[in-house]
Amino acid sequence: MRHRKAGRKLGRNPAQRQALFRQLAISMIIHERITTTEAKAKDLRPVIEKLVTIAREDSHANRHLIMKKIDNPLATTKLFEVIAPRFEETNGGYTRISKLEPRRGDAAPMALIEFVE
Repeated sequence: MRHRKAGRKLGRNPAQRQALFRQLAISMIIHERITTTEAKAKDLRPVIEKLVTIAREDSHANRHLIMKKIDNPLATTKLFEVIAPRFEETNGGYTRISKLEPRRGDAAPMALIEFVE
């Protein structure tokens, strides 16, 4: 039984799921918006929000923590120098999910996830 177990499996084992969200987070930080399935976007939101919250305070320890989570120097630098300063005064709610048309191939519900300006 799966009572009180949060999150979706997305047809992957835990290591693959972690790698998927790491890569989605890197793409989201670099491009500031990505198009993905609705389920992945909804599960990606808390991952991104936690990363931005940590990055709001620029310290060596926080940079090390972010590098440990996403392991991409370019994305880490952009997160600390470009994205996090935008949200210094904001407490959460850094992302927006907009629904798009279903994907042509398999009619999967698609969504656009982006940073709020």
